Order: sequence, then C-alpha cells, then structure tokens
Amino acid sequence: MIKRINILIISLILSFSVQTISAQKIKRVEPPNWWTGMKNENLQLMIYGKKLNNYNLEIDYPGIKIKEVITPDNPDYLFVNIIISKEAKPGTFNILFKQDDKVKEKYKYQLLERKENSANRSGFNSSDVIYLIMPDRFANANSSNDNMPHMLEKLDRDNPDGRHGGDLQGISNHIDYIKELGATALWLNPVYENNQKKYSYHGYSITDYYKVDPRLGTNDEYNNLVSECHTKGLKVIMDMIFNHCGSNHWWMDNLPDDNWIHSFPEFTRTNYRASVVVDPYASKYDSKKMQNGWFDKTMPDLNQDNPLLATYLIQNSIWWIEYSGIDGIRMDTEAYPSQRFMTNWSKHVHREYPDFTILGEVWIGNAGIISYWNTKQKNSYISGLNSLFDYPLYDAIKKGFNEEEAWSAGMVRMYDVLTEDFLYKNPSQMIVFADNHDVERLYSMVNEDYGKFKNIMAFILTTRGVPLIYYGDEILMTGLEKNGHGDIRKDFPGGWPNDTINAFVATERSTQQNEAFDYVSKLLNYRKNSSTLQYGKLKHFIPEDGIYVYFRYINKKECIMIILNNRDTNFVLKTERFNECLKNYSSALNIVNNEYLNDISKISIQAKEPIILELKNNNQ
Repeated sequence: MIKRINILIISLILSFSVQTISAQKIKRVEPPNWWTGMKNENLQLMIYGKKLNNYNLEIDYPGIKIKEVITPDNPDYLFVNIIISKEAKPGTFNILFKQDDKVKEKYKYQLLERKENSANRSGFNSSDVIYLIMPDRFANANSSNDNMPHMLEKLDRDNPDGRHGGDLQGISNHIDYIKELGATALWLNPVYENNQKKYSYHGYSITDYYKVDPRLGTNDEYNNLVSECHTKGLKVIMDMIFNHCGSNHWWMDNLPDDNWIHSFPEFTRTNYRASVVVDPYASKYDSKKMQNGWFDKTMPDLNQDNPLLATYLIQNSIWWIEYSGIDGIRMDTEAYPSQRFMTNWSKHVHREYPDFTILGEVWIGNAGIISYWNTKQKNSYISGLNSLFDYPLYDAIKKGFNEEEAWSAGMVRMYDVLTEDFLYKNPSQMIVFADNHDVERLYSMVNEDYGKFKNIMAFILTTRGVPLIYYGDEILMTGLEKNGHGDIRKDFPGGWPNDTINAFVATERSTQQNEAFDYVSKLLNYRKNSSTLQYGKLKHFIPEDGIYVYFRYINKKECIMIILNNRDTNFVLKTERFNECLKNYSSALNIVNNEYLNDISKISIQAKEPIILELKNNNQ
C-alpha cells in the first residue's frame, strides 16, 4: 500500500514536472484560438517559448495542415502557417513539438465554430450617433480591480494623469443612461492591457493585443458588455492601434525579428506631419521620420512591412471581431503606419465581414488631404476605410462660433467646408464632432456660452454625417487643452461611490445641466426616429447676418429646416429667400419645444437660439 502511494506521488510529481517544463517551453501561442468556416483558410500562429527552433512541428487533425514553419531571427519564436480547410470541424487538436521523431512538447489549440451569420454583420452608419467613453474615467463599479497584481501603475485618483479606476462594469451599469440620452453606438477608448509604469489610463500603449486590461475587467466582461449593448440597441466600436505598441509590451525584451520595430541610433520622434503621405514633393527624410519615427518614448513604432507582424495585426482585428461581436473599428493614427499594410488590412477585414465599418483617424484639417484616405480619389491608393473623422469641419466649428461673422469667418466656415464634400466618396459617413478625448471640451471651447453650445449641438446632430458626442458633453463638462489631457478627461460625476454629485440622475444635476441634457436627449431621440436626418439630402444657404439655414430632405413630403443663430440679439427671419425648399410647405412643428407654427413666412428667433422645424405639407 505504501509503495503504491509512493508510486502515485512520484507519478504526480513527474506529471507536474512535465507540465511545468512545458509551460516554461511554450509561453504563448497567438491567436489564442481560431474558428472554422472563415473565408480565409490560412492561419498564422506565433509561438513563443525557449529555443523553439530546435523542434519539428506536427498536427494530426482532420482538415488541418501545416503549410510552413518560419524561424525568424529570434530562436525563441516560431511562426506556423496552417491551412484550415472547409472540412475542418470545431474541436481541440495537439500541436506536437518533436525532436528525433520523439514528442517533447504538446500544445492544445482550440478551433471554435464560427458564430451564425457572423460574416453578414452590419456596421454603423449615418443612422447612428456615437457616444465616446474613456473607460478609466466614466464609472468605477468594481473597486477590487483598481489595483491588480503584476500591474505596474496603481490607483491614484488625485493625479489627473493617473489611473482613476473606471471599468467595464461601470459602463455596463450605465447603459440605460446612454440609451435614455439617445445614442445608438458606443466607442470606447482602447481596453487592451496597458501595463506601463505611468500614464497608462488612456489605453494607447498596448502591452498585450489579446487581453483586456485587468483594471478594466476581463475579456469575458468585455464580451458581456458588447452583448448587453446589442440587447439594448447599441452598437459597439473598438479602438485599435497598429502604429505603435507600449514600451512595456511583453515582446519588447525579446523581439521576434530584428526589424519588428523601427529602430534608430538614438530616439527619433515622428514629425507628426501626416500630410507627407500625400505630398508629391515630400523628401524621403521627412516621409521616413513621419512613418518610422516613434509617436512617443513609451510607444515603439511597429514595422508593418515585416510580413510576420503584418499578418499578426490583421489576425488580431479579425479575432476581436469574431470573438466579441463588435460592430466597428476605430483605427488610431491611420496615416502613420505603412499605407500598403493598412490597405491590405482593410481588405482582409472586409473579406470576412463585407458590411463591417472601419473608421480611420487622420488628424488633418484639410479636406483635400484627408480625402486621400477616401476611395473617391482617382489614384492608385485605396484605403478601404468606410469612414473618416471630419477634422476640417471640427476646425470650422471651433473657429466659426468664436469669432465675429464676416465674409470668410463665423458660420460661413462650416458652409465652406461642406462645399468640399465632392472630394469624398460618401460624405454621409464622415464623423461630425465638436470635441473628443484629444481636444478641449465643447463647453469650454465656447467659453461656457450656453447659446453657442446649443447651436453646435444642433448642427452636429442635424447636418450630414455620423454625429459623435464625448461623454459628459450632455451635462456641460468642462476641460481645457492648456491644462493637460487630464483636464479634458475628467471623471464623470457620480461614477464613483464617494462622489458628492451623481450626474447620472436628474435629481442631482444642476438646473443648467438638466436643461442641456434634455436638449441633447430631445434631439438625439428625435433623430433616432427620423429617416430625414439620418439619410436625407442636404441643401444649405450661405450664412448671412449670423444666421445659417439649411434643409435635410428626402422628398416633397419629408423636409426639416434648421436655423442656426449666432447673433446676440433676437431676430425675425423672413423666409422668402428659401422658397425653393419651402414652396411645398406652409407650417411647421418646432421639434424642441413642440410649438406649432401656422405661418413660416416669418420666423421669430431668440438670441443664440437654434431652431429645428419639421415642415408640414400644404395638403396635410
């Protein structure tokens, strides 16, 4: 009996030792799993461990075949190209690591069945309104993950640039608030692990491309959030970054290839001049510095021209789409990586998901330049993007409402930008916004002028395009760029248990905050049910005397008139100038205050008061 027990103990010890050795040998396999039924039958596995180049690999599973094993510069990595045929069934198979025909290591890899109708998912479009949230700054529902083992930066809510503890559960707990407001899509700043020593809260210094930051939650919690949003009629847009990773990414101490990142004799920062990408006269020096220079000292610049890395990044996007069920991708710093790679990436994504929406960030205030990333340009470059941020229109909004009306100033700036829509393939997919996580808050931008705030909100929610609202704008949150990013990314009041005010509920908001919330919510919920504002054509008239008038229309029976008023005085607007749009209408309903106008030949306008009228047909 004693001998048998001893044998059992020895057997368990040996078993444990083998598992420990295996765990030390094979540290990572990415992607961590894959799916059957994908249109692209090729899958590249990146395997990381200790001196893996000494092994021969085998897979014995029906429908799975090793096509090629690539040994990069670093012997601790293998890249295994396999083919998953249409006959392959979901299940688990062993990757065998052999030496001298003997199995030395085994790794179990899982193939899942592709979700039903996954390829046919539709993305976001002009029927949507996007609500942007920085997860660390919205709501903290789980204090147990504020400080996590092995995560370098700890909670420091007193530091504007520190981690404040917001998490995914905090967002889940307030989905009803977002739904009540009237948004239909949720964009979260990156949720990936950012295990940096400091300034890690924003999410743009990724240290693991397949893992949610544990201080925000888990991969399962992210999936649950996406599912809950879908149940409540909200789409989800995931923020991705391929230009750079975090300096503390797990591979930085032992890079797979010598050219995995762009390296210089000394630290070289990008020149941030995205315009050199399209400049026909750009020097090689400037172009290289733009696309190969580092975004910051803590953000190593990835070399997407490395084919192994390129495939890794492409598969990462497809993995997250299939894994979590997201509806769109917002690609950070779209202009900075290799343009050849970005085109190839979008092709692969759309091959698997033809109607999926990809939104690119090209931070340039010139329509002629950013249209390069839109397929209407007649040149050899096709980005594959569905949507762009309308930075030219943002610049016009910011300037136009903070200066005197003039021939080339004031609201005519917005008019002029819209006249350049001929440059875009689909202007209705341009993202219209007045602020975001990188610029000063809307209410601060207009020096806390509530009239200007309402005019801008009315504009971004009624002009062509896809509107975007930054969290807290609806309750007049403030923040100035000159005070640093921490000021424009302040915590939402009420998102933390010890907050003195809970702005998620009307009873604790100020009178002005409730007025702003109700105004924005009224417009959003009206827009949610208005095909005219979602898909209608746009016709506008040159702004005069501080008044900008435009129309959204579908046919002679569906037309909405928008009047923006940047004047400090009351005004009576005579409307005969707009007869080409008004000739079929005699009355209107003010959708904000529900006032019915029996006569629209003259419209009384209060100072700084925008008006949105649902026109009524003469025969109605």
